[in-house]
Amino acid sequence: MRPFAFVLLCLAAVVPARAAGVPPDCRQLIVGIAGTWDSNVGHIRCFERDGKNWMPVSAPQRVLFGANGLAWGVGVAGQNEPGLHKAESDKRAPAGIFALGRIYTYETALPAGADYPFYTVTSADAWIEDPALPHYNEHVRIDPANPPPWFRKQQMKQDDFAHHWKIEIRHNADPPRPGAGSAIFFHIQRGPNKHSSGCTTMPEPALLSIIRWLRADAHPHYALLPAAEYRAKWKAWGLPPPVLAGAADD
Repeated sequence: MRPFAFVLLCLAAVVPARAAGVPPDCRQLIVGIAGTWDSNVGHIRCFERDGKNWMPVSAPQRVLFGANGLAWGVGVAGQNEPGLHKAESDKRAPAGIFALGRIYTYETALPAGADYPFYTVTSADAWIEDPALPHYNEHVRIDPANPPPWFRKQQMKQDDFAHHWKIEIRHNADPPRPGAGSAIFFHIQRGPNKHSSGCTTMPEPALLSIIRWLRADAHPHYALLPAAEYRAKWKAWGLPPPVLAGAADD
């Protein structure tokens, strides 16, 4: 390791240029639907496409969002929409379309059948959630022999079952906007009604199923929207039809 106080770690995922919708090279898509902007529970479903058509490859999975619901995030679509936008500590999940980053885990190997970039979290790793610090909303690794004064508050969780496996949702990442929200992941939920501060959480078996399914060369993305926004935007943004995504009219 280079002898700096901390060294930025390069993300393995390649993030596509921003566009108004799902990028053309995306062949794996996770769709999340919330009932309204203030809903903190909903469902996700995984899709693949070969050519133009999206096909579901999983059943809908109940998930939890931020305790206060959703707000527009910063990704490949959604950041320019009118309305409420995500801010640090608002306890809302970012809405829009986002590339996926690496898997983070305490393990030194992925589950059998998985093949996706991952990183083993150690006691030297931090994710910067303080907007006043350099490298806000970035993963950094410090020199354990010379930790900076902010490190303990920004250190990634250690030996926490809810963070045993997680997948980065690249909200506010390219580049980060100070105060627009940080550390957004898919991770294991603490209970069926224990909401996160902005992540999308689910039971561990469901998360491991997604981890086994992901492939980097399919450029996976996550689309999260309230049902009404989904119905309004699905065609323009290149998303699966509402009837497949679970956002159809009652």
